[in-house]
Amino acid sequence: MQFSINLIVQMLRPWEFQIKIELEGNKPVYLQIADSIIGAIKQGKLKTGEALPGSRKLAEQIKVNRNTVVKALDVLLAEGWLETAQRKGVFVADVVHEHQSGETNRSTKSDRAVSRHAKAPKIVFDDGLPDSRMAPIQELARAYRQIFNRKARWRMMGYGAPQGDADFRNSIVQMLNHKRGLSLSIQDLCITRGSQMALFLIANCLVENGDLVAVENPGYKPAWKAFESVGAALIPISMESDGMNIEGLKTHLEQGKKIKAIYTTPHHHFPTTDSLSLQKRMELIELSNRFGITVIEDDYDHEFHFSARPLFPIGSLATIENYVYIGTLSKIVSPALRIGYVAMQSDLITRILDLRKIIDVQGDMIMEQAVLELINDGSIKKHLNRATLAYQKKRDFFDKAIKTALGEKLIYKKPNGGLAFWLQPRECTNIVEVSNMLLSRGVQIMSPDKFSFSDPVMGMRLGYASLPEEQIEEGLLELSKLL
Repeated sequence: MQFSINLIVQMLRPWEFQIKIELEGNKPVYLQIADSIIGAIKQGKLKTGEALPGSRKLAEQIKVNRNTVVKALDVLLAEGWLETAQRKGVFVADVVHEHQSGETNRSTKSDRAVSRHAKAPKIVFDDGLPDSRMAPIQELARAYRQIFNRKARWRMMGYGAPQGDADFRNSIVQMLNHKRGLSLSIQDLCITRGSQMALFLIANCLVENGDLVAVENPGYKPAWKAFESVGAALIPISMESDGMNIEGLKTHLEQGKKIKAIYTTPHHHFPTTDSLSLQKRMELIELSNRFGITVIEDDYDHEFHFSARPLFPIGSLATIENYVYIGTLSKIVSPALRIGYVAMQSDLITRILDLRKIIDVQGDMIMEQAVLELINDGSIKKHLNRATLAYQKKRDFFDKAIKTALGEKLIYKKPNGGLAFWLQPRECTNIVEVSNMLLSRGVQIMSPDKFSFSDPVMGMRLGYASLPEEQIEEGLLELSKLL
């Protein structure tokens, strides 16, 4: 059964086109409506900037359920044919379309629309970055100038140690030993340009082509890519409420799989924010020692903890034999400050230094000494205390905003630390599609495929620290409309 409707819409100037709806056809009605509007845009009946009437009025004119029209408009928004203006309505987007025969390639246009909108979203829920506006920029700039003026300039313009400034390394080692329970010497630590360089160095010096590396799923994909770049095969290990599924890991090992390394983020796991329980930490160490597996712990989010003291790293437990520890100062000072470090008690450090000399002879020696100055004069400690209080307040605000905007639509735990929330819809939801629709409305979140091994997990990681409170409320309200 097929019928046509002549739709007259009053806009800046009237236009008319036919919407053909085939009630017994294979294509859903909302897609038929969407394709008819696309056809009108391509034929010039709808011009860039022209407004469409509201969904209620369209539904009355087409004589369909309003929800059907809303779904059609959502498709057009996600694909970039339409765009919204706050409190003004829905308009034809400024998109140059190719006039071609045959069926519209929806996936291509959707990708192009997402790419176009992703350039300047109004609200960005990142993966848990600090608020750069709080960074001690003035203190750092002052220390940088002082270091540069105080030291002999001609010496500072030469090459330094590839392992990092000795005084700076000594300060980091003291912090790791006294505050995180590790047992390191200055020779066990190498300064890197951020934690991603540390991952690259470890992957190239520890893993060989064909080696198996166990990773958490969901997890941190940039680390996975570092291991895959040297030919490693990844074994995904599922996550539970108290961290990695150790029984699942044990099953792989007992089946005879020779796993070379395990990459883990046990403190504020990425992306779920859960922490690996003490019992599981002990079990992981036992498996590591028994099977000769190197545990690579990425403690990317240690500093900001809001209840009891932060959990000590796995390496603080003296029984572990094969262990690598990665940390960063980027979240303490600023993401733009690329200073990370990698620590281990083995001959692996020698291989890492040899590779470091090839790709980067040394780090930023002046910046290392400037940060050391802030550590020694107490500026870093003051900043951490101030930032922790501010982030705890914003975490509590975010928690209340979720309850207000999303009510019972989500399952989540208020995190004890870190700068992000892990949210899971109560009903089965295509979050990749939701993220694309959000992007068309000017709100960006991490799509689940960014941290899922194969099939996208049903969860969202939303960073809150870098956003003003009004943008948090507005972004969660837009998310609520789509769940």
